[in-house]
Amino acid sequence: MNQNYQKILEQTIQKNEEEGKVPTLLLHSCCAPCSSYCLEYLSNYFRIMVYYYNPNIYPEEEYAKRTVEQQEFIRKLPAKYPISFLEGAYEKEKFYEMARGLEDVKEGGERCFRCYELRLREAAKVAKEHKMDYFTTTLSISPLKNATKLNEIGAALEKEYGIAYLYSDFKKKNGYKRSVELSKEYGMYRQYYCGCVYSKNQRDKEIAEQKERNETWHSCGVEDSPKKQTS
Repeated sequence: MNQNYQKILEQTIQKNEEEGKVPTLLLHSCCAPCSSYCLEYLSNYFRIMVYYYNPNIYPEEEYAKRTVEQQEFIRKLPAKYPISFLEGAYEKEKFYEMARGLEDVKEGGERCFRCYELRLREAAKVAKEHKMDYFTTTLSISPLKNATKLNEIGAALEKEYGIAYLYSDFKKKNGYKRSVELSKEYGMYRQYYCGCVYSKNQRDKEIAEQKERNETWHSCGVEDSPKKQTS
């Protein structure tokens, strides 16, 4: 049965408000653009620690660039309750060990699911160490990420570590659209691939194929701007 994770999130927020609570939340962030709407929204109800743990990101220069962008956004964002930042270790060897044998799996498959688990597990550990009330991730903001799988992993880790997982699907209620708007508003760097070398290779291939198709169309005399379909 499909779950409405946004509704579950809203119910959790409402319950805490009725009880006069402002809980602490460890929010795993994959990048500043994805965190933008999540932080704008959640900082009205939680005291947030942004945990930047992304050993999947390739290359190291890209990792460093995204880390700085995350810190800059937190610094600039007006928030009702405090937002702090904690950078995890850049343990890229852990990611490659996890991905072994899955290098050729397409984006959105088993390799991605294991990557979700790798990062969420570390988030749960750190949330427990810091005695946070909840933990969750920004990953569900992306239309390309599997929110059901993310929440299933979060639920399993909640039982394992004894830290409440904040169910969510941040793309709902125009969350993704708002993240794009905020990225433009704050002049953020938006990467063109998810993060790992495998996603980069896949996107580079897709871009090259699209370019080749465009060149073929032009050489055949196809118009640059296709006529609008009237359907």
